[in-house]
Amino acid sequence: MTVMAERTSHTSQMSVEEFERIAEFAARETDDAVRFEFIDGRIGVKPVPDGDHNTIVMWLMRQCMQSRPDLDLYQGQGLQVAQYRKGRARPDGVLVPAAHFAGHGEWAPTEGVLLVLEVTSHDSDTDRRDRREKPVAYGAAGIPFYLLVDRDDCSVTVFSDPKPGEGYATAVKKSYGATLTLPDPLGIELDTADLKQYAD
Repeated sequence: MTVMAERTSHTSQMSVEEFERIAEFAARETDDAVRFEFIDGRIGVKPVPDGDHNTIVMWLMRQCMQSRPDLDLYQGQGLQVAQYRKGRARPDGVLVPAAHFAGHGEWAPTEGVLLVLEVTSHDSDTDRRDRREKPVAYGAAGIPFYLLVDRDDCSVTVFSDPKPGEGYATAVKKSYGATLTLPDPLGIELDTADLKQYAD
């Protein structure tokens, strides 16, 4: 399945430096009630994850630890994404070699990142953010895999074969309950049966 990247031609709302100042101020003043991102020249707001959302992230962490104890799944780590435009994303999970982010700041480069995870939220912006913009941004940044757990249709999609500047060339989608393979070099078989417990 080919995933075509949609490029927009709008003007950036601000510089990445201005965004970082706003995000830092907001984090102090709102007690992390929301999370800010800067994708394709636009500022976006992610709601604070709910209990099911966080449990799904922990589900992936357990599966990865059992199969690949040499890897870490970070939560809340900011990434410098986008070659086309400067951007900042804060995925729900970032899979990397153990201790990969030691010594990095709030917004780390994507080199060495193996997979990013997003779990959809029940907000009006999740379609644009998680299903359309993120596959383009993560693929364009060269991240090998993007795993999307979509709570709206109870599915899990792995995007692979990143094309720099374009997005991902391949997407495999399975319903909750199926086994989904994260291809080599990860080589992880995800049993998604547990996700049925968190279907709304």
